[in-house]
Amino acid sequence: MPIVHGFDVLSQRPSANGRTQPTLEVTNLSFAYPDGHEALHGVSFSIGAGEKVALVGPNGAGKSTLMLHLNGLLSGDGTLAVAGLPVAKENLPLIRSKVGMVFQNPDDQLFSPTVFDDVAFGPLHMGYPEVEVRQRVETALGQIGMAGFGERLSHHLSIGQKKRVAIATVLSMDPEILVLDEPSAGLDPRARRSLIELLRELPLTMLVSTHDMLLVQELFPRMIVMDEGRVVADGETAVLLSDSSFLEAHGLEMPVIGEQ
Repeated sequence: MPIVHGFDVLSQRPSANGRTQPTLEVTNLSFAYPDGHEALHGVSFSIGAGEKVALVGPNGAGKSTLMLHLNGLLSGDGTLAVAGLPVAKENLPLIRSKVGMVFQNPDDQLFSPTVFDDVAFGPLHMGYPEVEVRQRVETALGQIGMAGFGERLSHHLSIGQKKRVAIATVLSMDPEILVLDEPSAGLDPRARRSLIELLRELPLTMLVSTHDMLLVQELFPRMIVMDEGRVVADGETAVLLSDSSFLEAHGLEMPVIGEQ
């Protein structure tokens, strides 16, 4: 495990809330695309139940490639497990219900006529009975503060509302971990603040890839930094953000209050 200017990040990892089995465990993961580009090099980390962790790094660091491995959309060398279940071909339907993947652009995730249909899609696909599907949709919309929006047309919503509904589509599957890609991208200040409060209140394990360092500073006690396909640091956000030389070396900027 890397050390950043004498800071032993392993000793600074938050606990797994007394649980010996992490919610997410990635061990020595490597991956190369068909063109030969090596996108991941021996990536290892674990996330305990209830942790909210930021995944940061410059463009091309391997963050998106890593995230696509978490629900089996890509498969490299190494091992991954979600709540102890290996991310393997035979487990993918169950894994994809446990890993709530929310993409940067909600239009990539919302494709049904109404909000209800979008949020119900996952539970219906998993074969849950209609009564349970409706209950899951109602609960998920309540969690994101959009109860009563079921009959609204998804494409008529604001970008902030669409992002919330995209989150609801995975909450309806009762995931073990919520994985978000650039959740604050494209939001105005009011919608961004609303999203931050939503993520703060959701009692879920989270891994969030973002360039929004103010979001990281405010919401995530732990930060995993990637660069050139490797984990270069994994530790307390406050400690890592205080090291301007380290941030500069890995294409990151210190958060500046008032920039959002």
